[in-house]
Order: sequence, then structure tokens, then C-alpha cells
Amino acid sequence: MKQLKEKLLAYKYKIQSSVIAGISFFLFLATDAKAQGDLLVMPHRLMFTKSSKMQEVHLSNMGKDTVTYLISFQEVKMNENGSFESITQPEAGQFFASNHLIFYPHKVKLAPNEVQVIKVQLVKPGSMAAGEYRSHMYFRAVPDNTPQATANVSSDISVSISPVFGITIPVIIQIGELNANVHITDVSLTKDESAPKLNLKFNRTGNASTYGDLVVDIISTDGKIKEVASVKGIAVYTPTKSRTLQIALDNSSNINYKSGKLRITYNRQQEYISKTIAEAELPLN
Repeated sequence: MKQLKEKLLAYKYKIQSSVIAGISFFLFLATDAKAQGDLLVMPHRLMFTKSSKMQEVHLSNMGKDTVTYLISFQEVKMNENGSFESITQPEAGQFFASNHLIFYPHKVKLAPNEVQVIKVQLVKPGSMAAGEYRSHMYFRAVPDNTPQATANVSSDISVSISPVFGITIPVIIQIGELNANVHITDVSLTKDESAPKLNLKFNRTGNASTYGDLVVDIISTDGKIKEVASVKGIAVYTPTKSRTLQIALDNSSNINYKSGKLRITYNRQQEYISKTIAEAELPLN
């Protein structure tokens, strides 16, 4: 437990030392931990197969106050722009994992720097049909009775606002023979006053989701290579067939986006080995 706390504290320092802006509620990070508010969750994703029936999620309260968290499953679908939408019924080709999982506890109260282990178990995988099943485990902070802000709507009405923090991680079960392929298309460059932006589309085929890191390099006419953007943890979840993405590129004055080419690489990280899932190039002129 002491080693786990030390590792979680190291992640806290790493996250606090980075400037992260515009984080959406369902942003999936490709580090070993995921943070929202003062809650740190590790790992950022659970994967089950018939041979891996028990997993653990570690929660750590990195704040200064004792907080209660409620834990549940949520069902969501991925839209083509990468956003997520809550649903109650699976779409065609989508299967929920929550019906085949149990976990304990469902509610935890964490003092500052306290760690809690959540046990998640796959139930009767032998009775499941081949395919990929996905749900999202939701960790929601229960607000205390002390309002964090008060707004006066009129002379005799006031509204108290208490922020509610939540974080989700995908839980995926893979049964039987699965496959997934991705092709990158519709690559273009948009230039504006702030920074050049790369537009692209992921096209997924097969019966499994993909998850990986995107790296964009600029290759000059004389063969020099420089990384100009990277995005970790890009997922294309079943049954979504395509996902669009726009990435801001390095806007340093010494980078010339009028010659050479951009190389886009989508890599899957598996057992510390990087494997290219898809690759594309965009000539610059």
C-alpha cells in the first residue's frame, strides 16, 4: 500500500506540473492514471478476457478534504466527433459490459491521500457470445452541505452552486476472435492566426475498438524530421465506424508548413511495445 501511495503521489505531481486546458468530461488519458478534481484513478482503462476475470481499480484522494465517492456504471456511445452521449439501449453492433460485471464497494469515503481498492469481477464469461462488450465505470464525488458559491438571482432569491466532480474509465470485455483495422483519410491543414491545425478522420473496420497514440512529424525537403504534435489515448469505440479529429500543431517560427510533408502515425501501446495501427502523409506546398 505504501508503494501504491508513492506511485499515485508521483502521478499527482506529474499532472499538476502540466497545463491542461479545455478538458471535456469524458476525456480518456493514455497514462496509467486519470484525474478529475482531486480524484486520481489508476489504471485509466480495464480490459477483461476469459482468462482475466478479476481486476482492480485504485482510487486516491489527492485533495485536502475528506470526500465520498459513488461508483456506478454508465452506458455511452461515441459520436463521430469524438464526444460521448449517454444511452440506455445499445446501438446495432454494441454490447454493454455492465451486465457481466460485479464490483465492490459501490461507495467509498476517502480522507486526504487515502487509497481505496475497487474489485471488479467478470461473471460467467463462458456463457457470453463472441464480441466486444463495453461500459464505463463512473466515479462521482458526493457534494457536501457547504455551498461553494452563491449567486443572487433577485433581491429575495439566491442560488447556491456546489461543483460535482466525476470521472469515468472504460471497462472492456473481449470474447472470442476479434479484429480491428483503421485507415486515416480526409487529411488537410487549416491555417489561422493562432496555430495551424491538422484535420483527419479515423475509419475503423472490424468487431473491436482501437486505442492508441497519435504522433505528427514534419519532414523537410532535406529529410529532417521534427515532431509537431502528439495526442495520447485516441479511441475509436465500437460500433462507431469513423471519428474526426482536429489537432493544433507546433506554431514555432522556425517550422515551415509550406514545404516538405506531414507524417501522421497512429500507434497502439501494448506491453510497452509500440505497434503502428495506421499511417498517412500530407504533402505541403
